[in-house]
Amino acid sequence: MEFGFILAIFLIGFIGSFISGMLGIGGSIIKYPMLLYIPPMVGFAAFTAHEVSGISAVQVFFATIGGVWAYRKGGYLNKSLIAYMGVSILIGSFIGGYGSKLMSEGGINLIYGILALIAAVMMFIPKKGIDDIPLDQVKFNKWIAASLSLIVGIGAGIVGAAGAFLLVPIMLVVLKIPTRMTIASSLAITLISSIGATAGKISTGQVEWGPAAVMVVASLIASPLGAMAGKKVNTKVLQVILAVLILGTAINIWMDIL
Repeated sequence: MEFGFILAIFLIGFIGSFISGMLGIGGSIIKYPMLLYIPPMVGFAAFTAHEVSGISAVQVFFATIGGVWAYRKGGYLNKSLIAYMGVSILIGSFIGGYGSKLMSEGGINLIYGILALIAAVMMFIPKKGIDDIPLDQVKFNKWIAASLSLIVGIGAGIVGAAGAFLLVPIMLVVLKIPTRMTIASSLAITLISSIGATAGKISTGQVEWGPAAVMVVASLIASPLGAMAGKKVNTKVLQVILAVLILGTAINIWMDIL
């Protein structure tokens, strides 16, 4: 690989993973288009969609590991929430991934668009008082958490995404989880949900190992840095950044559908 190509891939991985660690999302919604469009824009060969999804799956796995590691202290990781939502999203993603074989591409895109639109609307609902709750006193409805996570998993499995950008608004708006606990716990849940996707991409030979290795190195550096930044940024600012990012994703998906 040429040095310029390595540098371009590293920067894509670094930027995406920093945002991933800061906002509690896997980051594929950022890195997927960057990997697809930036290399040919700067004079390098373009990746195929399968190669991009394979590289992104491996990278998301390591980015979430880095983010979770950075949040391991301070009480930000809610183990009960991670267990209920993690197991449910893993089951749901398996069901969705298997069932997607029976759906048309247009149907898959439509489901993705609907889920993204719901997530975007939820992010703009006022979330008063959730960050005033002490982390050791956070309570949530376990069955609602598990049920919604299962639904997200099915949708995410259908469209081949980790689903964190859907989990975050659910945790903030429905379950009333404080922002920083939401970010930390969603990284852990995304890590669980990404295991199956990563294994599937590797087993089917969809991973370009050279670029993937560069992305992993960038992830392990940038994701903890993003998590540390997320601890310092005002929670209202984090919510606004998340809302804009999810809204942009929803708009992009609907432009493709229409």
